[in-house]
Amino acid sequence: MILIQIIADFQLHSKYSRATSKNLSVEVLSSGAKRKGLQILGTGDFTHPIWLKELKAKLKEEGEGIFSYDNTHFMLTGEVSTIFQVEGLTKKIHHMIHAPSFEVVEQINEKIQKFGDLKSDGRPILMATAAEVVEEIMSVDKNIFVYPAHAWTPWFGVFGSKSGFDSLKECYGNQLKNIHAVETGLSSDPGMNWRLSALDDFAFLSSSDAHSANPWRLGREANVFDLEKISFKEIHDAILKKNSKRFLFTIETNPNYGKYHYDGHRNCNVSLSPKDSKKYNGFCPVCKRRLTIGVLNRIERLADREEGFVPKNAIPFKTLLPLYEIISFVLGVNVLYSKKVLEIHDKLIDRFENELNALMNVNEEDLKKVVEPKIADAIIKVRDGNVKYEPGYDGVYGKPIFNGNPEKRFISQKSLSEF
Repeated sequence: MILIQIIADFQLHSKYSRATSKNLSVEVLSSGAKRKGLQILGTGDFTHPIWLKELKAKLKEEGEGIFSYDNTHFMLTGEVSTIFQVEGLTKKIHHMIHAPSFEVVEQINEKIQKFGDLKSDGRPILMATAAEVVEEIMSVDKNIFVYPAHAWTPWFGVFGSKSGFDSLKECYGNQLKNIHAVETGLSSDPGMNWRLSALDDFAFLSSSDAHSANPWRLGREANVFDLEKISFKEIHDAILKKNSKRFLFTIETNPNYGKYHYDGHRNCNVSLSPKDSKKYNGFCPVCKRRLTIGVLNRIERLADREEGFVPKNAIPFKTLLPLYEIISFVLGVNVLYSKKVLEIHDKLIDRFENELNALMNVNEEDLKKVVEPKIADAIIKVRDGNVKYEPGYDGVYGKPIFNGNPEKRFISQKSLSEF
């Protein structure tokens, strides 16, 4: 039996979602996937009528729920936002949807358009409970795959501190039977989620949630499979069964790198671990307003296992950083855009076929033949998990520290009388 290894990024967006690059198109995504080393992309935003029209026009049907453009495979995916009240509290939760065909997508859109304007955003707001939306979607086709997106993000995560829940049951009610996976998001990884025994029956997925096709966004988190053939059913069967022979591992960024790992207040440059945050009762020690409570704090509150616990049959994960960002941090260059960084980045990709191959597989000596030793050393350090981080907080990305120690952003403790 010949198996095909594929790397899949299921969650991303089109140019029709808010706060996304206007260059996002099928062509740009396909090109970006090749440079990254991704074999399957989610289409994202299939609920948006104009994007759906473009997908139908440009994607070639390969059969069994898989489509293609210029040798890049696509699977039909979308994300929706539900806003609803529970006991007087507003809940805002994002959900991912995978569909096996355009026909099913059209039926999903017909079902959920009564809850909101699908033309308003690539990730539409639906004024309905999570359970109502899942019930409507699953009534179309039992093969549809639905799960909470970036589950721990303070805003819009099912476990988020701002408008989330303490359990999946509280969110999905009698539709929990149709939820089989959880997307971990940038600020958590499977290891953190393993600490909750209530999540043992769920698979953990990781995707980029890319808002652009830049190399430091697309595929920064992904899912790796060994399959007999590339099909919608094969992929989801591997996920549902948590089959470690077919669902090999997920690719994660270090959770410290995510924008909401620590508690904090961006305007005051305050970043706090859960322990330090507790000293201030969840209030910013500078402006005295409430802190944005991060993912690590929520994990600590809900966990019933010690750090380091690994459940039986857990799907493993590998921790990486985008190549562009490794280079930019080593050189001390602005992450957003640098011609110099891109030149080095492209040189590595051109030499080693794609970014993920360079990050995961190429040995240090071969890397040094293409780039200076300090960059090669940083790539290996990331691969081996030998990097310190300045944790992200309140919408601010974390930073890898390749030399020296992380900056101490939190404020030293004051007495409660100073509040």
